[in-house]
Amino acid sequence: PLMAIRSLLLLTLLVSSVVVSFAPFAASHHDSGNWHCDPDAESRIDAQFRPGVVTLDGRADEWSNIDGFEFPLLPALEPDPNQEYKSGKLALKVLHDGRDVFFMLQVDGDYAYSKGDSHKSPSVALMFQVGENATYHNMGGCKQSPDTCSSTSCRGYEVDIVHFSLGKTIPGRLYGSNVIKPDDKVNEAGLVDMYSWNPHCLNVDGSSDPSANETKVNDWSGAWWHSSFSTRSGYIEEDSPYGSSGRKGTYFFEFSRPLRTMDRL
Repeated sequence: PLMAIRSLLLLTLLVSSVVVSFAPFAASHHDSGNWHCDPDAESRIDAQFRPGVVTLDGRADEWSNIDGFEFPLLPALEPDPNQEYKSGKLALKVLHDGRDVFFMLQVDGDYAYSKGDSHKSPSVALMFQVGENATYHNMGGCKQSPDTCSSTSCRGYEVDIVHFSLGKTIPGRLYGSNVIKPDDKVNEAGLVDMYSWNPHCLNVDGSSDPSANETKVNDWSGAWWHSSFSTRSGYIEEDSPYGSSGRKGTYFFEFSRPLRTMDRL
């Protein structure tokens, strides 16, 4: 069910304060107003079998002949259609090669980047249903509180999440595994693989969860790019900020993960 690319697909692009804030993804939030996210049965995304097409570098050249799907970008906590992101819709393209599934997300947006500051740089996330009872609304929808949610009390409400924060990354560079530092804390710079039962019960794959004995691994890889960049040969950290702030263009986010996984969430 993890890779059934169906209606329980969350697309959250943090490019504008109109869409969401630049707060770190793992921070808890509180719903605003009386609303509910329900899946749209008419919005189904098919991944074509196209082996040998994608180079995971954040650039969209090889995706030009792949059909895409467009979605409006609304505020995450209160998706008021009147507050839709004005610069354009989010375009999503998907394909697979029999081993991995690939995603290309692109959205128009002025270049914004502040080295080391996730609050002032764009982020993007994808969420997939894992548990049979998991809902699009409330990131899984388990009713347990942070001090009672566990792999036992919230079993069946799991959602898988990949989150990519650009503030500590370099365009065109490949990011992936959740590196465990010597203090047993996860280095969450860049791309992070997470799972959740609700917005207040988040776990990072590859780190210890006292309530679970399952093996958890980060299977995701990803890269990003912006169309305003003048170089094609790649960047190093000393090249930051990589482009001129405020330049108009398009953000590209490219991801992949295996169709089958060792993650035993």
